[in-house]
Amino acid sequence: MKILKRDLRHGEVFLEVEDMDDLWYLSQIIDQGDLVKSLTQRKIKLSDKDGTSSSAFKKTLLLTIQVDKLGFHEYADILRISGKVSEGAEDIPAGSYHTLGIEPNSKLTIIKERWLNYQLERIEDSAKQKGSDILICAFDRENAYFAILTRQGHKILAEITGDMEKKSDMQATTSDFYSEIINLLEEYSQRYKVRSIILASPAFWKEDLLKEIEDETLRSKITIATCNAIGKSAITEILKRPEIKNVLKDERNAQELEKVERLLAEISKTGLAAYGLGETRKAIEAGAAQDLLITTELISKKKQNGSFGELNGLMRAAESISADVTIINSSNEAGKKLDGLGGIATILRYKCNY
Repeated sequence: MKILKRDLRHGEVFLEVEDMDDLWYLSQIIDQGDLVKSLTQRKIKLSDKDGTSSSAFKKTLLLTIQVDKLGFHEYADILRISGKVSEGAEDIPAGSYHTLGIEPNSKLTIIKERWLNYQLERIEDSAKQKGSDILICAFDRENAYFAILTRQGHKILAEITGDMEKKSDMQATTSDFYSEIINLLEEYSQRYKVRSIILASPAFWKEDLLKEIEDETLRSKITIATCNAIGKSAITEILKRPEIKNVLKDERNAQELEKVERLLAEISKTGLAAYGLGETRKAIEAGAAQDLLITTELISKKKQNGSFGELNGLMRAAESISADVTIINSSNEAGKKLDGLGGIATILRYKCNY
């Protein structure tokens, strides 16, 4: 997801959707009552002056609707957002009903009376195709490029060249070059506290180098990927690979699991936790909530049965006492554990009697 513009003073965030993952993020942060503006197609009917016949055609319009409901289309990669038109073309009356179809490459503006911190963080997460704890190494038998990912893109750390003049001793030369690459992987992994490494090459070079790595800690950080050519442009190519998105997802899942494991530890050892809607509400009202954890499954259920306003109010109340709000994906291990506790829980600042 690209953040094209943010005007929080007026409650506006202008976005460009890049893939299906972005649609999922949007489904979690767009609430009933929000305003969403996007280009859309609308069927326009034209009648003769005497009203005896009419014709219809589709017209591309920029419409703003007030959200009533949203959901994924059953047979297509589209997030459908339905509601009453609040602003648009002259031939579309305000108050008429319309559905926006948001898909990859769509641009939209979301307007809220108040953006919650967790919602902005969700957008930031989706916008992160980069992270300073991810290292990329793109190489072949002659050249290797090392880059660290940043929020602005990537930074080239080093370029090294193998000594390929010794054609008579190709195996030894390659082994020496691999050793040099591995040494730099170890150095950068420690220096930048790298959590994940993308090891990319054309053909079979990446698998060969992986066999040379004896350090299990280093090996555990590595995800292999394919690139067509080597050079600085290879880094840009790798950034578009699905392997990058998978690494980012894995990191998000690991962070969510860490929070839920901490919650479970507080429940079993210290008692500095509350779970279930009722107990969590009491903790927030008492000002004792420090970290509020909520699953996507609970959010979906509340939206479907029309009671999301209560849950949304609870999240607002949590942020008003400076509690961190984290949405946990129910499809991963952390989410399943939290759903077993009712889908909502909080780690407490202190024990309190409700």
